[in-house]
Amino acid sequence: MVDVLRAVSGVLAILPGAVVIAFPFFGLFIASMLAGFGILVIGIALLAFGVAEMSSSKTVGMIFLILGILVQIAGLGLFGNIRAFAVLTSFWLYLSGLILVVSGVAHLISAGKYAKVAGIVGVALGILYIILGTFALNPFMPAALIGVWLIVTGITRFV
Repeated sequence: MVDVLRAVSGVLAILPGAVVIAFPFFGLFIASMLAGFGILVIGIALLAFGVAEMSSSKTVGMIFLILGILVQIAGLGLFGNIRAFAVLTSFWLYLSGLILVVSGVAHLISAGKYAKVAGIVGVALGILYIILGTFALNPFMPAALIGVWLIVTGITRFV
């Protein structure tokens, strides 16, 4: 039974991966809708926190309400917007890469036993992330990365 479930889950990963690679804008549209929906849910939660907090602290309640409204606007702006999704993906990769490079350099100058290895890995991965961030500005690249990831994940379910 476990082998059947692994095979089914593998196929369920490979099929959408192939669809995303064949139709990259469709895949990015779905990804941007899911990301936008997730952000909208966070905004709703923040609005609820704001209303609930009003009875004990008007200032904190207003902060939550304002933050909730801003997050709602961001979620609506991202919902189904392929270009915004690509730009945010690129920005996130750049930021993550920068953090990894700085962390790697800090490890390199550290005196820890395995710090040099961690530093080299951090700098290398940071540079890789920055390179991927450059490519992510082209909407086809995030779609290709998502598609390849889904296909590789699906194939590993059969191994």
